[in-house]
Amino acid sequence: MKKMLVWLIPLAVVALVIGNAMGAYNRFVAGEEQVSKQWGEVETQYQRRFDLIPNLVETVKGYADFEQETLTAVTQARAAALGAMKQAGETGDLAEFEQQNMVFGGALRGLLGYTEKYPDLKANQNFRDLQAQLEGTENRIATARSRYNEVVQSFNADVRKFPGRFWASVFGFEVRAYFEASSGAEAAPAVNFGGR
Repeated sequence: MKKMLVWLIPLAVVALVIGNAMGAYNRFVAGEEQVSKQWGEVETQYQRRFDLIPNLVETVKGYADFEQETLTAVTQARAAALGAMKQAGETGDLAEFEQQNMVFGGALRGLLGYTEKYPDLKANQNFRDLQAQLEGTENRIATARSRYNEVVQSFNADVRKFPGRFWASVFGFEVRAYFEASSGAEAAPAVNFGGR
């Protein structure tokens, strides 16, 4: 009986450790999947915003005689932000994505600043529809970012708590970055198409 206990106790301890490791690993995988899923929602909402911009540019071009450099700035900023979004999805680093979005927002405000000079543009139904879609998209982006941060918070807590911290380092899981307000973002970007 004593010989059996000598083997049974270490075997039970090993089984507990393996069970704990498997549980931790599965929890991390499920957490990463939730983070990836919510990141996909963030990308969807930003993509929606990026897809509205060419229509907006074409509508403004039809009514306004604005400088080519403004159009080029919006187009280049859109492309850079889109590329940074894809890169952030692969690496988890949101800093460059946030920076490119600030540049894009500035270029977009430059384009929209022309609307004050063109009352016919402000009255155009297509333009007003684009305005409503863009405003709705900005709200969806804020919601998706908030939900992403909630999922990241839960995942990061699992990675940082004991014994998860130990297992996370063994299995190579790391905390994920939050969306944070960029410097100068304390004031919400104004999407003003004039007249509203």
